[in-house]
Amino acid sequence: MPHTTPAATIGVVGGGQLARMLGEAAGPLGVEVVVSDPTPDCPAAPVVRDQVVGDFDDRAAIRELAERADVLTFEIELADPDAMERVSEATDTPVHPDPDTLRTIQDKLVQNRALADAGIPVPAFRGVDTAAELRAAGEELGWPLMLKARTGGYDGRGNFPIENPDDAEAAIAETGPAVVEELVDFERELAVIGVKGAGERSSASDRTGSDNADEMRAFPVTETVHEAEILRELVTPARTAPAVRERAREVSLEVLETLDGRGVYGIELFELNDGEILVNEIAPRPHNSGHWTIEGAHSSQFEQHARAVLGWPLGSAERRAPSVTTNVLGDVEDPQPAELSGVEAVLEAPAASLHWYGKREVRPLRKMGHVTLSDAELDAETLLERARELRDGLTFT
Repeated sequence: MPHTTPAATIGVVGGGQLARMLGEAAGPLGVEVVVSDPTPDCPAAPVVRDQVVGDFDDRAAIRELAERADVLTFEIELADPDAMERVSEATDTPVHPDPDTLRTIQDKLVQNRALADAGIPVPAFRGVDTAAELRAAGEELGWPLMLKARTGGYDGRGNFPIENPDDAEAAIAETGPAVVEELVDFERELAVIGVKGAGERSSASDRTGSDNADEMRAFPVTETVHEAEILRELVTPARTAPAVRERAREVSLEVLETLDGRGVYGIELFELNDGEILVNEIAPRPHNSGHWTIEGAHSSQFEQHARAVLGWPLGSAERRAPSVTTNVLGDVEDPQPAELSGVEAVLEAPAASLHWYGKREVRPLRKMGHVTLSDAELDAETLLERARELRDGLTFT
């Protein structure tokens, strides 16, 4: 694998904060990143080689991206798998993860069926298109329920807890075709960042590797703390029993086995009161639950994604130190120019790292950045207390 300048180029459909952090991780490897995004001067633009302006399903923009890249990938589930697949066929530029994997993930009912068919534990679920079907599912599964839009929702969007049959009409009008799940009484929420890489390389000159034998890695299990369906905090290692962490890792590797294509996958899990694990949702891309890896692991999820999609050897997924991440969310009532106060305290704090996503407008609860504390001398509880103090000192108002 001789290095050149650039060593390779990755084309990314989507130019948000995930593409921005991918660009930051790819640079030290000698890898350039080009993105396509509908927003001119998108958040990734300052740190990547170039941006092609175009919607996530704009085939012309995706083709231009493919013609400039050794491999295509995506940082958002709204990317169009059909467009990427056709462009890949026309340009001979591979897409990772596989467009079929994205199709499966984009539809939560299809996703649940694929996992269940593979014997992977998931909450009891039913597909529902009408209020009558939702009420019937409630009688079968028991109230309350969790209703999820089949398409268009991710990171908690499109999810609606349903308390009783009286809520069915309004809820299904909100989601359209949906999947309804038993409302899981969980002990805590967990997440694993899984990585699927190439195995043996077919030749030394093949810069994007081969799929002869998949290599899989799993980062340490992380505890995710949500409020109102929005991820607020990450705690690594997860504050649970070693046996539960090992079971979460096993289930996550089983999930990777069912998915096609190289790259990083964010796997969200429920830990039940008896220590059993259920899969909640999967993201076929780097994920908010893996942001701690930038400071807290030997190779971040973003470096691993770059290595994986290019077919390069994967890095170590081992943890360097206990780590806690808190999201910096918009604390405003209406959209306004983004101006964050309280940054000095974060910059001065030992073991703290600030990540700013470069979004020019703050909106209510919009993810604007994150703060990670990683320190081998401190335990997770102490780090969490300090991280919350720093986060609470940050404000946009």
